[in-house]
Amino acid sequence: MAIYTKGGDKGKTSLFDGARVEKDSLRVDTYGTFDELNANISLADKFCQNPENKKLLQTIEYKMFFLQGEIATENVETFAKHSKLITDNDTHQLEHVIDEYLAKLPKVHSFILPGASVAGAQLHICRTVCRRAERNFVKLSRTVSFRPELERYINRLSDFLYVIAREEDYEDYVNKLTDKVLKIYQLYQASKDVR
Repeated sequence: MAIYTKGGDKGKTSLFDGARVEKDSLRVDTYGTFDELNANISLADKFCQNPENKKLLQTIEYKMFFLQGEIATENVETFAKHSKLITDNDTHQLEHVIDEYLAKLPKVHSFILPGASVAGAQLHICRTVCRRAERNFVKLSRTVSFRPELERYINRLSDFLYVIAREEDYEDYVNKLTDKVLKIYQLYQASKDVR
């Protein structure tokens, strides 16, 4: 089966509900930027050391399909007949993780560099792409009406990615520190055995 349809050869594409729009329209740019974010989240998930973070990110990857699908549909009722919708429960789940992680991470009193570990750096890329997608969404919302549940979820998503990045960086720091202490201890034990 061919993956090309030739339907977009003249600069137009179809939305979820079949409506045809220009490929450079703000709607397409918005859900396309969330698609870019999802690909980056998938990459971040492969770098994560913490299995719980991997699981959280994989859940987000599936939610992104619902988010993008709703943005790519002119009539939300049409989309709802064929797919799930983002709900306030999804936003509450993000908030729960944010609150839980911030409670256990060291306090931050200044700006931080974007990622001390590979996973942390990739998650900060996700955070910045999410913010760009959100700016497009806000601009699109001036002319297109979206459900407030979708707006709340998008606003919380970048905060979620920020705390997952911080947690991965902190875990990387603790692991490196533990390795360093273990090596020092092993050297100390080896020097005792020589005597």
